[in-house]
Amino acid sequence: MSVLKAAGVNGQVSFDGRTVLITREGFLARVTHGRSEKAIPVGAIGALQFTPPSLLVNGFIQFSISGETSKKSIGGSKHQEAAKDENAVIFTKKSYLDFAAVRDAVREAQQRGPEVYTSVTDQLEKLANLRDRGALTPEEFAKKKSELLGRI
Repeated sequence: MSVLKAAGVNGQVSFDGRTVLITREGFLARVTHGRSEKAIPVGAIGALQFTPPSLLVNGFIQFSISGETSKKSIGGSKHQEAAKDENAVIFTKKSYLDFAAVRDAVREAQQRGPEVYTSVTDQLEKLANLRDRGALTPEEFAKKKSELLGRI
C-alpha cells in the first residue's frame, strides 16, 4: 500500500496501512499545537470521527485512542474541541477527498484486524533454529535466507 497523505488547516495526516501519522507543520498548526508529530498504530484506534466540511464550517477527522480519555465537547462545538485535540485535524472542502481516502483506508485496516508482522531478523532466527534441528538442509536455509534478505 502506498502512503496516503492529506493536508489540513492545522496539520497533516498520513497513513501507511499500519500507522496514522499526524504532523503539525505550518503557521496555524504551530500556533495551536506547536511543531509535533504523533504516530497512532491502527490497532490502538478505538474510534474514528469524520465530519465533512459544509458551506460555512470546515470538516475534521478525529482519532480516539483506546485507553485515552475522550475529549468530549461540553457547551462548545465539536469543531472547537477538534481544533484543540492533538488527535484531530481540521480540513477544508479542497482537501475533503484526501481526508476521505485516509478515513476509508483506516476503517478498512481496522476491519482486517491487526497484521501479524514478523521482522526479517525474527524469520532468519526461526529458519536457523530449524536448520540447527535438522528440519532444513543448509541449502534450503541459504535459499530462504537469500529470499528474506532480498525483501529488505
